Amino acid sequence: MKSSSVCCVAKNRAYVAMIFTQFVYAGMALLSKAAIANGMNPYVFVVYRQAFASLALSPFAFFDCKQGAPLSYNLLSKIFLVSLVGLTLSSNLYYVAINYTSATFAAATTNTIPAITFIMALTIRVESISVKHMHGIAKILGSVLSLCGAITFALVKGPSIAFINWHTSNQQNVSHSIAALHSKGDQIKGVIMMLSANTAWSLWLILQGFIVKEYPAKFRLTTLQCFFSCIQTIVLAVTAERNPSAWKLGWDIHLLSVAYCGVIVTGITYWLQVCTVEEKGAVFTAMFTPLALIITAIFSALFWRESLHWGSVGGTILLVIGLYSVLWGKNRETEKVQINPGNTQPSKDQDTTLEYSSQI
Repeated sequence: MKSSSVCCVAKNRAYVAMIFTQFVYAGMALLSKAAIANGMNPYVFVVYRQAFASLALSPFAFFDCKQGAPLSYNLLSKIFLVSLVGLTLSSNLYYVAINYTSATFAAATTNTIPAITFIMALTIRVESISVKHMHGIAKILGSVLSLCGAITFALVKGPSIAFINWHTSNQQNVSHSIAALHSKGDQIKGVIMMLSANTAWSLWLILQGFIVKEYPAKFRLTTLQCFFSCIQTIVLAVTAERNPSAWKLGWDIHLLSVAYCGVIVTGITYWLQVCTVEEKGAVFTAMFTPLALIITAIFSALFWRESLHWGSVGGTILLVIGLYSVLWGKNRETEKVQINPGNTQPSKDQDTTLEYSSQI
Protein backbone atom coordinates (compact mmCIF):
# COMPACT_ATOMS: atom_id res chain seq x y z
CA MET A 1 0.00 0.00 0.00
CA LYS A 2 2.82 2.35 0.93
CA SER A 3 4.78 1.54 -2.23
CA SER A 4 1.72 2.13 -4.40
CA SER A 5 1.18 5.59 -2.88
CA VAL A 6 4.86 6.41 -3.45
CA CYS A 7 4.53 5.28 -7.08
CA CYS A 8 1.40 7.42 -7.47
CA VAL A 9 3.24 10.49 -6.18
CA ALA A 10 6.22 9.78 -8.43
CA LYS A 11 3.95 9.34 -11.44
CA ASN A 12 2.15 12.64 -10.87
CA ARG A 13 5.06 14.68 -9.51
CA ALA A 14 5.23 16.81 -12.65
CA TYR A 15 1.57 17.82 -12.21
CA VAL A 16 2.08 18.57 -8.50
CA ALA A 17 5.22 20.58 -9.26
CA MET A 18 3.52 22.74 -11.89
CA ILE A 19 0.41 23.37 -9.79
CA PHE A 20 2.66 24.42 -6.91
CA THR A 21 4.63 26.65 -9.28
CA GLN A 22 1.50 28.48 -10.41
CA PHE A 23 0.48 29.06 -6.78
CA VAL A 24 3.94 30.56 -6.26
CA TYR A 25 3.50 32.91 -9.24
CA ALA A 26 0.06 33.92 -8.03
CA GLY A 27 1.64 34.76 -4.67
CA MET A 28 4.27 36.82 -6.48
CA ALA A 29 1.63 39.02 -8.13
CA LEU A 30 -0.31 39.45 -4.87
CA LEU A 31 2.68 40.18 -2.61
CA SER A 32 4.33 42.49 -5.16
CA LYS A 33 1.13 44.49 -5.48
CA ALA A 34 0.78 44.66 -1.68
CA ALA A 35 4.37 45.86 -1.13
CA ILE A 36 4.31 48.53 -3.85
CA ALA A 37 0.79 49.70 -2.93
CA ASN A 38 2.12 49.97 0.64
CA GLY A 39 4.68 52.54 -0.46
CA MET A 40 7.76 50.57 -1.54
CA ASN A 41 9.61 52.10 -4.47
CA PRO A 42 9.35 49.74 -7.50
CA TYR A 43 13.01 50.25 -8.48
CA VAL A 44 14.19 49.48 -4.95
CA PHE A 45 11.94 46.42 -4.97
CA VAL A 46 13.69 45.09 -8.11
CA VAL A 47 17.15 45.74 -6.60
CA TYR A 48 16.35 43.69 -3.51
CA ARG A 49 14.58 40.98 -5.50
CA GLN A 50 17.57 40.46 -7.80
CA ALA A 51 19.97 40.56 -4.84
CA PHE A 52 17.98 37.86 -3.01
CA ALA A 53 17.79 35.83 -6.24
CA SER A 54 21.56 36.07 -6.79
CA LEU A 55 22.24 34.88 -3.24
CA ALA A 56 19.69 32.06 -3.51
CA LEU A 57 21.06 30.77 -6.82
CA SER A 58 24.78 31.12 -5.98
CA PRO A 59 25.12 27.72 -4.24
CA PHE A 60 23.41 25.96 -7.16
CA ALA A 61 25.59 27.87 -9.63
CA PHE A 62 28.72 26.77 -7.76
CA PHE A 63 27.76 23.09 -8.02
CA ASP A 64 26.36 23.31 -11.57
CA CYS A 65 27.75 20.23 -13.32
CA LYS A 66 27.42 21.70 -16.83
CA GLN A 67 30.59 23.39 -17.95
CA GLY A 68 30.04 26.61 -19.87
CA ALA A 69 32.34 28.34 -22.28
CA PRO A 70 35.13 30.51 -20.80
CA LEU A 71 33.73 33.81 -19.62
CA SER A 72 35.44 36.06 -22.13
CA TYR A 73 34.84 39.81 -22.29
CA ASN A 74 32.68 39.28 -25.38
CA LEU A 75 30.48 36.68 -23.66
CA LEU A 76 30.16 38.74 -20.48
CA SER A 77 29.11 41.74 -22.59
CA LYS A 78 26.40 39.66 -24.24
CA ILE A 79 25.13 38.40 -20.87
CA PHE A 80 25.16 41.98 -19.54
CA LEU A 81 23.09 43.26 -22.49
CA VAL A 82 20.66 40.33 -22.32
CA SER A 83 20.18 41.04 -18.60
CA LEU A 84 19.54 44.71 -19.37
CA VAL A 85 16.85 43.89 -21.94
CA GLY A 86 15.07 41.15 -20.03
CA LEU A 87 15.54 41.15 -16.29
CA THR A 88 16.20 44.86 -15.75
CA LEU A 89 13.89 46.55 -18.27
CA SER A 90 11.10 43.99 -17.99
CA SER A 91 11.12 43.78 -14.18
CA ASN A 92 11.21 47.53 -13.64
CA LEU A 93 8.39 48.13 -16.11
CA TYR A 94 6.38 45.32 -14.48
CA TYR A 95 6.69 46.64 -10.93
CA VAL A 96 6.06 50.27 -11.89
CA ALA A 97 3.00 49.18 -13.89
CA ILE A 98 1.57 47.05 -11.08
CA ASN A 99 1.13 50.25 -9.06
CA TYR A 100 -1.48 51.37 -11.63
CA THR A 101 -3.14 48.01 -12.25
CA SER A 102 -4.43 45.07 -10.23
CA ALA A 103 -2.61 41.87 -9.29
CA THR A 104 -5.19 39.97 -11.33
CA PHE A 105 -4.39 41.99 -14.44
CA ALA A 106 -0.66 41.42 -13.89
CA ALA A 107 -1.28 37.67 -13.77
CA ALA A 108 -3.57 37.88 -16.81
CA THR A 109 -1.06 39.62 -19.05
CA THR A 110 1.55 36.94 -18.30
CA ASN A 111 -0.52 34.70 -20.59
CA THR A 112 0.32 36.96 -23.53
CA ILE A 113 4.04 36.18 -23.30
CA PRO A 114 3.96 33.00 -25.45
CA ALA A 115 1.93 34.83 -28.13
CA ILE A 116 4.13 37.95 -28.10
CA THR A 117 7.23 35.75 -28.20
CA PHE A 118 5.83 33.84 -31.15
CA ILE A 119 5.07 37.08 -33.07
CA MET A 120 8.55 38.47 -32.37
CA ALA A 121 10.17 35.17 -33.33
CA LEU A 122 8.30 35.30 -36.64
CA THR A 123 9.45 38.88 -37.20
CA ILE A 124 13.15 38.07 -36.78
CA ARG A 125 12.72 34.69 -38.52
CA VAL A 126 13.60 32.54 -35.54
CA GLU A 127 10.24 30.79 -35.99
CA SER A 128 8.59 29.74 -39.25
CA ILE A 129 4.92 29.19 -39.99
CA SER A 130 2.80 27.69 -42.74
CA VAL A 131 -0.81 28.75 -43.29
CA LYS A 132 -1.33 25.59 -45.34
CA HIS A 133 -1.50 23.52 -42.16
CA MET A 134 -3.95 23.63 -39.29
CA HIS A 135 -1.20 24.03 -36.69
CA GLY A 136 0.04 27.17 -38.47
CA ILE A 137 -3.43 28.72 -38.50
CA ALA A 138 -3.89 27.77 -34.82
CA LYS A 139 -0.70 29.61 -33.84
CA ILE A 140 -1.73 32.77 -35.73
CA LEU A 141 -5.28 32.82 -34.34
CA GLY A 142 -4.03 31.98 -30.84
CA SER A 143 -1.59 34.89 -30.88
CA VAL A 144 -4.32 37.32 -31.97
CA LEU A 145 -6.80 35.99 -29.39
CA SER A 146 -4.25 36.28 -26.55
CA LEU A 147 -3.55 39.93 -27.33
CA CYS A 148 -7.27 40.69 -27.74
CA GLY A 149 -7.95 38.98 -24.43
CA ALA A 150 -5.37 41.12 -22.61
CA ILE A 151 -6.84 44.32 -24.10
CA THR A 152 -10.39 43.20 -23.25
CA PHE A 153 -9.38 42.34 -19.69
CA ALA A 154 -7.82 45.79 -19.25
CA LEU A 155 -10.35 48.04 -20.91
CA VAL A 156 -13.73 46.25 -20.87
CA LYS A 157 -15.20 45.97 -17.37
CA GLY A 158 -18.95 45.54 -17.69
CA PRO A 159 -21.16 44.71 -14.69
CA SER A 160 -19.60 43.14 -11.62
CA ILE A 161 -20.25 39.49 -10.91
CA ALA A 162 -23.10 39.47 -8.41
CA PHE A 163 -22.17 36.36 -6.42
CA ILE A 164 -18.59 37.67 -5.88
CA ASN A 165 -19.64 41.20 -4.97
CA TRP A 166 -18.06 41.51 -1.54
CA HIS A 167 -18.38 45.27 -1.10
CA THR A 168 -20.56 46.91 1.47
CA SER A 169 -21.47 50.54 0.84
CA ASN A 170 -18.58 51.68 3.04
CA GLN A 171 -16.11 49.40 1.26
CA GLN A 172 -17.35 50.68 -2.08
CA ASN A 173 -16.65 54.25 -1.01
CA VAL A 174 -13.13 53.26 0.05
CA SER A 175 -12.65 51.43 -3.24
CA HIS A 176 -13.81 54.47 -5.23
CA SER A 177 -11.49 56.77 -3.28
CA ILE A 178 -8.55 54.47 -3.96
CA ALA A 179 -9.47 54.26 -7.63
CA ALA A 180 -9.62 58.05 -7.75
CA LEU A 181 -5.92 58.17 -6.92
CA HIS A 182 -5.26 56.90 -10.42
CA SER A 183 -6.95 58.57 -13.34
CA LYS A 184 -8.09 56.73 -16.43
CA GLY A 185 -4.90 57.95 -18.08
CA ASP A 186 -2.79 56.39 -15.31
CA GLN A 187 -4.63 53.10 -15.70
CA ILE A 188 -4.00 53.10 -19.46
CA LYS A 189 -0.37 53.97 -18.76
CA GLY A 190 -0.18 50.97 -16.46
CA VAL A 191 -1.63 48.69 -19.15
CA ILE A 192 0.85 49.95 -21.76
CA MET A 193 3.79 49.56 -19.36
CA MET A 194 2.69 46.04 -18.38
CA LEU A 195 2.44 44.96 -22.03
CA SER A 196 5.81 46.65 -22.69
CA ALA A 197 7.28 44.64 -19.82
CA ASN A 198 5.96 41.44 -21.42
CA THR A 199 7.38 42.51 -24.79
CA ALA A 200 10.81 43.11 -23.25
CA TRP A 201 10.57 39.73 -21.52
CA SER A 202 9.61 38.06 -24.82
CA LEU A 203 12.67 39.57 -26.50
CA TRP A 204 14.77 38.27 -23.61
CA LEU A 205 13.30 34.80 -24.13
CA ILE A 206 14.43 34.78 -27.75
CA LEU A 207 17.90 36.16 -26.94
CA GLN A 208 18.16 33.63 -24.10
CA GLY A 209 17.90 30.82 -26.63
CA PHE A 210 21.05 32.06 -28.36
CA ILE A 211 23.03 32.80 -25.21
CA VAL A 212 22.29 29.37 -23.67
CA LYS A 213 23.95 27.75 -26.68
CA GLU A 214 27.15 29.67 -25.92
CA TYR A 215 26.96 29.16 -22.16
CA PRO A 216 24.87 26.05 -21.33
CA ALA A 217 25.48 26.18 -17.54
CA LYS A 218 21.98 27.47 -16.77
CA PHE A 219 22.33 28.08 -13.05
CA ARG A 220 25.55 30.04 -13.52
CA LEU A 221 24.03 31.95 -16.41
CA THR A 222 20.91 32.84 -14.42
CA THR A 223 22.97 33.88 -11.39
CA LEU A 224 25.13 36.14 -13.56
CA GLN A 225 22.08 37.73 -15.12
CA CYS A 226 20.44 38.34 -11.74
CA PHE A 227 23.68 39.90 -10.47
CA PHE A 228 24.05 42.15 -13.53
CA SER A 229 20.39 43.14 -13.27
CA CYS A 230 20.89 44.02 -9.60
CA ILE A 231 23.81 46.33 -10.49
CA GLN A 232 21.90 47.92 -13.38
CA THR A 233 18.80 48.53 -11.26
CA ILE A 234 20.88 50.03 -8.43
CA VAL A 235 22.01 52.73 -10.88
CA LEU A 236 18.41 53.28 -11.98
CA ALA A 237 17.04 53.27 -8.42
CA VAL A 238 19.64 55.72 -7.10
CA THR A 239 18.77 58.07 -9.95
CA ALA A 240 15.00 57.78 -9.41
CA GLU A 241 14.90 57.59 -5.60
CA ARG A 242 17.14 59.95 -3.59
CA ASN A 243 15.50 59.33 -0.20
CA PRO A 244 17.70 56.94 1.87
CA SER A 245 14.72 55.84 3.97
CA ALA A 246 13.18 54.19 0.87
CA TRP A 247 15.95 51.57 1.05
CA LYS A 248 15.18 50.47 4.59
CA LEU A 249 13.71 47.01 5.07
CA GLY A 250 11.85 46.11 8.24
CA TRP A 251 10.01 43.02 9.39
CA ASP A 252 7.04 43.85 7.21
CA ILE A 253 5.39 43.14 3.85
CA HIS A 254 8.32 44.75 2.01
CA LEU A 255 10.89 42.24 3.32
CA LEU A 256 8.48 39.34 2.87
CA SER A 257 7.75 40.30 -0.75
CA VAL A 258 11.34 40.76 -1.93
CA ALA A 259 12.50 37.60 -0.12
CA TYR A 260 9.59 35.62 -1.55
CA CYS A 261 10.15 36.87 -5.11
CA GLY A 262 13.92 36.46 -4.94
CA VAL A 263 14.30 33.15 -3.12
CA ILE A 264 11.11 31.20 -3.82
CA VAL A 265 10.04 32.52 -7.22
CA THR A 266 13.49 32.65 -8.81
CA GLY A 267 15.15 29.90 -6.77
CA ILE A 268 12.77 27.05 -5.97
CA THR A 269 10.45 27.32 -8.97
CA TYR A 270 13.47 27.44 -11.28
CA TRP A 271 14.43 23.96 -10.13
CA LEU A 272 10.88 22.70 -10.50
CA GLN A 273 10.45 24.09 -14.02
CA VAL A 274 13.78 22.76 -15.28
CA CYS A 275 13.00 19.29 -13.89
CA THR A 276 9.48 19.35 -15.38
CA VAL A 277 10.72 20.47 -18.79
CA GLU A 278 13.28 17.66 -18.82
CA GLU A 279 10.62 15.10 -17.86
CA LYS A 280 7.51 16.30 -19.71
CA GLY A 281 8.67 18.92 -22.18
CA ALA A 282 8.29 22.69 -22.53
CA VAL A 283 4.74 22.55 -23.92
CA PHE A 284 3.49 20.66 -20.85
CA THR A 285 5.13 23.27 -18.60
CA ALA A 286 3.58 26.24 -20.41
CA MET A 287 0.10 24.67 -20.41
CA PHE A 288 -0.26 25.45 -16.70
CA THR A 289 0.33 29.21 -17.10
CA PRO A 290 -3.39 30.26 -17.00
CA LEU A 291 -3.77 28.59 -13.59
CA ALA A 292 -1.86 31.47 -11.95
CA LEU A 293 -4.45 33.92 -13.27
CA ILE A 294 -7.36 31.92 -11.85
CA ILE A 295 -5.65 31.56 -8.45
CA THR A 296 -4.77 35.27 -8.34
CA ALA A 297 -8.32 36.33 -9.24
CA ILE A 298 -9.82 34.11 -6.51
CA PHE A 299 -7.43 35.28 -3.79
CA SER A 300 -7.78 38.94 -4.84
CA ALA A 301 -11.56 38.61 -4.51
CA LEU A 302 -11.34 36.81 -1.15
CA PHE A 303 -8.65 38.82 0.65
CA TRP A 304 -8.53 42.18 -1.12
CA ARG A 305 -12.25 42.36 -1.90
CA GLU A 306 -11.52 43.09 -5.55
CA SER A 307 -14.69 43.02 -7.63
CA LEU A 308 -14.62 40.71 -10.64
CA HIS A 309 -16.32 41.95 -13.80
CA TRP A 310 -17.86 40.02 -16.67
CA GLY A 311 -15.65 41.92 -19.13
CA SER A 312 -12.58 40.62 -17.29
CA VAL A 313 -14.03 37.10 -17.42
CA GLY A 314 -14.48 37.42 -21.19
CA GLY A 315 -10.90 38.68 -21.57
CA THR A 316 -9.63 35.77 -19.46
CA ILE A 317 -11.47 33.26 -21.64
CA LEU A 318 -9.93 34.79 -24.78
CA LEU A 319 -6.49 34.71 -23.15
CA VAL A 320 -6.74 31.05 -22.19
CA ILE A 321 -8.17 29.97 -25.56
CA GLY A 322 -5.46 31.92 -27.36
CA LEU A 323 -2.68 30.46 -25.25
CA TYR A 324 -3.84 26.88 -25.68
CA SER A 325 -4.30 27.45 -29.41
CA VAL A 326 -0.67 28.56 -29.77
CA LEU A 327 0.57 25.67 -27.64
CA TRP A 328 -1.60 23.16 -29.50
CA GLY A 329 -0.24 24.40 -32.82
CA LYS A 330 3.33 24.18 -31.56
CA ASN A 331 2.74 20.70 -30.19
CA ARG A 332 1.18 19.48 -33.46
CA GLU A 333 4.09 20.96 -35.41
CA THR A 334 6.58 19.10 -33.22
CA GLU A 335 4.65 15.83 -33.66
CA LYS A 336 4.71 16.23 -37.45
CA VAL A 337 8.46 16.77 -37.38
CA GLN A 338 8.92 13.64 -35.27
CA ILE A 339 6.79 11.61 -37.70
CA ASN A 340 8.48 13.12 -40.78
CA PRO A 341 12.10 13.84 -39.78
CA GLY A 342 12.86 15.15 -43.25
CA ASN A 343 10.69 18.23 -42.71
CA THR A 344 12.07 21.51 -41.44
CA GLN A 345 12.44 21.25 -37.70
CA PRO A 346 10.89 23.84 -35.43
CA SER A 347 13.31 26.28 -33.92
CA LYS A 348 15.06 25.08 -30.78
CA ASP A 349 15.31 28.69 -29.71
CA GLN A 350 11.54 28.92 -29.63
CA ASP A 351 11.39 25.73 -27.55
CA THR A 352 13.72 27.43 -25.10
CA THR A 353 11.38 30.42 -24.92
CA LEU A 354 8.53 28.16 -23.87
CA GLU A 355 10.75 26.71 -21.17
CA TYR A 356 11.36 30.16 -19.70
CA SER A 357 7.91 31.58 -20.51
CA SER A 358 6.49 31.50 -16.99
CA GLN A 359 9.50 32.87 -15.10
CA ILE A 360 8.61 36.58 -15.11
